Amino acid sequence: MAQFRTLAIHAGQQPDPVWGAVITPIVQTSTFAFEAPGKPREFDYSRSGNPTRQALESCLAALEGGTRGFAFATGMAAETTVLMLFAPGDEILVQSDLYGGTYRLLTSIFAPRGVRPRFVDLRDSAITAAAINNCTRGIWIESPTNPLMNLVDLGEISAIARKNGLITICDNTFLSPYFQRPLEFDIDIVVHSTTKYINGHSDVVGGALIVSSADLAERVAYLQNALGTCAAPQDCFLVLRGIRTLALRMEEHNRNALAIARWLERHPAVESVLHPGLESHPQYELGRKQMTGYGGTFSFWVRGGREAALRALSRCRLFILAESLGGVESLIEHPRTMTHASVPVEILDRMGICESLIRLSVGIEDSSDLIEDLTHALGA
Repeated sequence: MAQFRTLAIHAGQQPDPVWGAVITPIVQTSTFAFEAPGKPREFDYSRSGNPTRQALESCLAALEGGTRGFAFATGMAAETTVLMLFAPGDEILVQSDLYGGTYRLLTSIFAPRGVRPRFVDLRDSAITAAAINNCTRGIWIESPTNPLMNLVDLGEISAIARKNGLITICDNTFLSPYFQRPLEFDIDIVVHSTTKYINGHSDVVGGALIVSSADLAERVAYLQNALGTCAAPQDCFLVLRGIRTLALRMEEHNRNALAIARWLERHPAVESVLHPGLESHPQYELGRKQMTGYGGTFSFWVRGGREAALRALSRCRLFILAESLGGVESLIEHPRTMTHASVPVEILDRMGICESLIRLSVGIEDSSDLIEDLTHALGA
């Protein structure tokens, strides 16, 4: 099998058979001509399938080592589609701290319709096993979690799930398949916001699912077509373009973020740094076991509470105050009032997402310039 960097450039992306174009063309059409009545060609309607989308989906499947990949209009469209695998009365165990948009989707959209999330600390296998009951049908994992950078032992949780006949779903957005491949730990479905590292240029929104089995592939394909949550051809083209440099970008993100995390750990204005590549992280050894790198996103607590955090955010000149992550440019944000603003305050408190928490998405600029910017932002 070809190596990751080769797959990123070639998987699903053979030269166009009609014109010989080296780059996958944008097949910007809604419908395709039939050969004859009752005799469609490979594609008949772009909601059901499109050559540009197929190229991206094949590439994503190859990078994650899955049976089949699926591209969606947004990360939330991908999450909505996978949650439609469950029925009213089903329960899903969910990591107790996670992305605010996922929390909102689970609690505000699916819970009232009978698919209930049950929030547990998946870091503890005993707690996880004890939480399973007759209604439990799946386990939803983020690793690392957003924004607290907690890790879940993927192999341990998948073993518990298989023993109980549960579907496991892992959001791998923070690391991309370059640094973590959950399917290798017997996870059933991988979720991505391709908006983030996979695209990497902050110019498109998208999502993806990669599945481990033909049975799940058939079920997800039906849902994608029936719900109409698929990605558009031009968006797929942009994500494919980003994937070609994924390995190179991830190495730079990783290098810069780790250097900045180590610098922040020594800064007198910083209370604590949450980065799984630091030896101070409580799950440092787990990270070394199931990850080959740490990406460019991490969080830290500043001393002085909300006032100090907001002051630092407002003083940045290179770090852009914005939501999202994974682009080549560096971003900074306040989870409590930005990415997790839709989560009730009491839940934020329970998660540990406090006023003094700042999240960084470290880009691929020169790290010395980024450190100088944070020096100015944090002050003496």
